[in-house]
Order: sequence, then C-alpha cells, then structure tokens
Amino acid sequence: MSSTASGKNGTWRNWGGTVAARPAREVAPASVEELAAAIRRAAEDGLKVKAVGSGHSFTSIAATDGVLIRPQLLTGIRHIDREAGTVTVEAGTPLKRLNVALAREGLSLANMGDIMEQTVSGATSTGTHGTGRDSASIAAQIKALELVTADGSVLTCSEKENPEVFAAARIGLGALGVVTAITFAVEPIFLLTAREEPMPFARVLAEFDELWTENEHFEFYWFPHTGSTNTKRNNRSAGPEKPVGQLAGWFEDELLSNGVFQVAQWVGRAVPATIPAIAQVSSKALSARTYTDIPYKVFTSPRRVRFVEMEYAVPREAVVETLRELKVMVERSGLRVSFPVEVRTAPADDITLSTASGRDSAYIAVHMVKGTPFQRYFTSAERIFTAHEGRPHWGKIHTRDAEYFAGVYPRFEEFTALRDRLDPDRLFQNDYLRRVLGA
Repeated sequence: MSSTASGKNGTWRNWGGTVAARPAREVAPASVEELAAAIRRAAEDGLKVKAVGSGHSFTSIAATDGVLIRPQLLTGIRHIDREAGTVTVEAGTPLKRLNVALAREGLSLANMGDIMEQTVSGATSTGTHGTGRDSASIAAQIKALELVTADGSVLTCSEKENPEVFAAARIGLGALGVVTAITFAVEPIFLLTAREEPMPFARVLAEFDELWTENEHFEFYWFPHTGSTNTKRNNRSAGPEKPVGQLAGWFEDELLSNGVFQVAQWVGRAVPATIPAIAQVSSKALSARTYTDIPYKVFTSPRRVRFVEMEYAVPREAVVETLRELKVMVERSGLRVSFPVEVRTAPADDITLSTASGRDSAYIAVHMVKGTPFQRYFTSAERIFTAHEGRPHWGKIHTRDAEYFAGVYPRFEEFTALRDRLDPDRLFQNDYLRRVLGA
C-alpha cells in the first residue's frame, strides 16, 4: 500500500488524511549518490528537503513545500551477517517486505509494532513500537545507521562510530539528515503463542503489574462506554506451529476487526447516540483464541479502517491511574467514542528522543475514525497525559512544543545541539520540526 501516492497537481497526502502538502519538486533517488546530489541541489536552490515514507504519521512531520524525497527505489536487503546477528536494509524498504525476507532467511526482529505498512526509516525515525516487557521499540533494535547530512556527505554511526550521532539519529525525526540504510539486530526465527481473551477493565487495572510481569508482550484494548477489554499476551513457544485457520482468520481479522467494525463506525458516525450500544456489542464480538506462529504474523495485523490517533507514553507506574482518569473523563464528557483505546508497554532505552528514553513506559493510544471530529476528545485526553509528564509519539497527533519537550526529555538539549552541528542552516526544517525542536 502506498498511501503517499500524490493526488491531483502534485499534492502529497498522508494515510490518515490529516496532512496535505505541495512540494516544489519530488525526487526518487535510485542510489545514495543520487540522494546526496539531490540534497546538494536543493540547498543550492534554497529549498528545504524532506524524505517521506508511507505517510503513516498523523502529524505533518514529513510535509514540505520544498523537495520531497521518495525512497521507493532505495529498498531491499544489502547484507546479512549471521555471525553478528545483523541485517542491513535500504531505508525505503517497507517493514512488511523486511519481515517476509527475514522469515525466508530463517531470521526475525525481536519485537515489532502492529502495523507493517511503514518504511523502516519512517517507522524508526518516529519511534514506532510494539509492546514488550524486555524488548523495546524498532529503533532500539538498530545497530548502525547510514545517513546523508545537510552538506551532502554520507555519515555512518553505531555505538563505536560517531556514538553521539547514533544516540540521537535512531529516532531522528528527519531533523539530522536523510537515513539511507539501517542495520538491525536480528535473531533466528522463533515461535510466539498469542493468547487473546476478553477481560473486565477493572480486573486488568487491578492485575496490571502481574500481567506485565508474567508476559513477554502484554497489551489490551479497552472499549470506551464499557467495562470490557480484549487482552493479548504473546510469549515465546517451543511449538508446534498452530496458525489461525484461514476461515477463522478471515472471520475474526477481516470481517469482525475490519469489515463489521467499519460498518459500526459508519453507523456511529451517522448516529452518535448509538455508539455506547455498538461498543457493548463490539467488546463482546471477539471471543478468546490461542494461536502459535512466527513473530510478524503474531505481532502485526491488517488495519483497513482509516483513523486518526494520539498516543502518549507515560511512566509505567502511572498507567493505571492515567487510565482511570481517562475512563472518568469519557463518562463525564458526553463524548461518544467508537474506537478502542490501546495500551502497550516498553522498557527504558538509551535513545535521546525515544518516548521510552531513560524510563520504563506505558503507551496509551486514543483513536477516532477518519472524518469524525476528534479535537475535543484528544484535547481532554492530552490534558490527562501531560499531567503525568507524558511524551507524545512523534508521528501521532499532539499539540506539544519545544518548551514542553525540554521539560520531559532530560537529554533534549543534547539533540538540539547535534542538530545545530549537522544541519546549521536548517535544510531539513519544516513547520512541525520548528514547533517541536524550536527554531
């Protein structure tokens, strides 16, 4: 799926339909050399530069009126090093293609998010993550990076080479240069057993610490206007493989999770008063199931219902209190929320602007169907998240600015100082970066 297909008159739009931009020109370089030349030419012409992935960010992080770099020709695996347990891929490779190629080689990432339409560089640059007790975001699995900086030079970094760049560039927001290749840690492919089952919201909150401790990957969806959740526990398994059957998979993943859900969203949009009743039905539609498969088939699922999303990372110890406040807010507000709230976790990592930088985190994501007014819900949710020193996902809707980030990221100035060094003339600047990083 290329959601970045230009519309009429060279307009670029993102997947969620929240951002449109009209770049002065578009370039699809076929090599790192061509990319470097395009960056140098843009600087000569006084144009800003932005690389865009599959447009899965809801923020305007990739929008530009300058030169839009499309990475679809910079794809594929460059090198697999079985001894070191790494794979080096071109930046424009979609996660889906990477997962399939790795599986063919008997390899896998340790953890991944629940969508795999994004490019590897887009996903990592914005801090995309799944859920994990011990294993962190996709960016935290990076072992080395190659990027073209503002002067057109190619810079490589790792823990040993340019470590100060490596600390920041793994989640670089497109502010430090254009990523051209990423080296990920991989391991021999393994099996995961997924256990999905409904559980009362009150019980999940009461037992959250146990559920988190006892499972390698724990997440749940809470259906607003109900006391119900659907929980998912993924743990490594000795096998045998027991994938979801084709018919059951179609019924549960396509018909219920996408088809019926889409119809329910349409009805809810047309008649908001029906939403609480629909939520009660939706929360009971998915029954318990257990299956065992290779990682990407367990971690990821198709998302065909288009939505907009806000997601904040709060300190893990604050998650239960934050969720209680969110539930009370929804009940008192008169809001009609038809989309489940997703809750995941990540261990602390050492990436400068990672939402989990230096602290064990829990993620709370609120969604609204594309085309429904989301401001009131998101504003009320954001007020709760920020009261807990929440850090918003860089690719999802939020209203925070550099002043706020300087307060919730202890190493914020480390990032901005590196940006001053690598991009002094702000070639990679856009309105979003001006807001979140300061001018």
